[in-house]
Amino acid sequence: MSAETAAGPSPSHVKDAHRAMWARGDYPAVADRLIPDLGGRLVTALGVGPDDRVLDVAAGSGNASLPAARAGARVTASDLTPELLDAGRRRAADTGLDLAWEVADAEALPYDDASFDVVMSSVGVMFAPRHETAAAELLRVCRPGGRVGVLSWTPDGFVGRLLATLRPWAPAPPPGASPPPLWGTPGHVGDLFGDGVTDLTHDRGEVVVEGFTGPTEFREYFAAGYGPMLTVYRSTADDPEQRAALEEAVDALVAEHDEGGGTMRWSYLLSTATRA
Repeated sequence: MSAETAAGPSPSHVKDAHRAMWARGDYPAVADRLIPDLGGRLVTALGVGPDDRVLDVAAGSGNASLPAARAGARVTASDLTPELLDAGRRRAADTGLDLAWEVADAEALPYDDASFDVVMSSVGVMFAPRHETAAAELLRVCRPGGRVGVLSWTPDGFVGRLLATLRPWAPAPPPGASPPPLWGTPGHVGDLFGDGVTDLTHDRGEVVVEGFTGPTEFREYFAAGYGPMLTVYRSTADDPEQRAALEEAVDALVAEHDEGGGTMRWSYLLSTATRA
């Protein structure tokens, strides 16, 4: 697959809405509490090491970028949302890590072809609406023989099912958009990368989430800090009946995944490949 054969990037108004959604709440705090080690798993799987030129796409506040920098790589953390990059920049400064933080659209990356040894994304690029376009960009900026890796929530895991649960109250997706959790299925990733990669492998893993007393506490925490959920909460602010239906649906999903004592397991797919 090539950038020329993929659909073009999403319209600017879609980008504006996407940027605003992830700027709401406090996603950096949510990521720090619930998935602090997730990006590091991707960095390890890709074998990131000293002097690798690494691009983290849809990097957020640096869940994968910071571990890559700690491994000695020369890292560029890119994201559509400046507020997330600002949080990552502060974290890097606090820990003495040196990396670049740049606003960039995953569907139209502002980098030359074959610019990086490693191109990666941890639960980030999956949210770009046009999967084919984003996948083409990941491959375009990776040098031949370089490594590409994505870590994505699965459709049947908790986060994938949460996004599906929120869908009735969420804004309609733009034309050409695909559901984010499709990135969590091996067949979809294989179709997206096609003959642009070799040695494509998939590993399914889990994140153990603990510390919530029950569905209500989890829902209230997520509704305050997680952009997609905060967005649907705002959409039901003036409709008590719809708000109640939303809360009931989310609480039921959390209760279904609660293994006792507030412990949940969230499944993800980690896919790595070599750029052909």
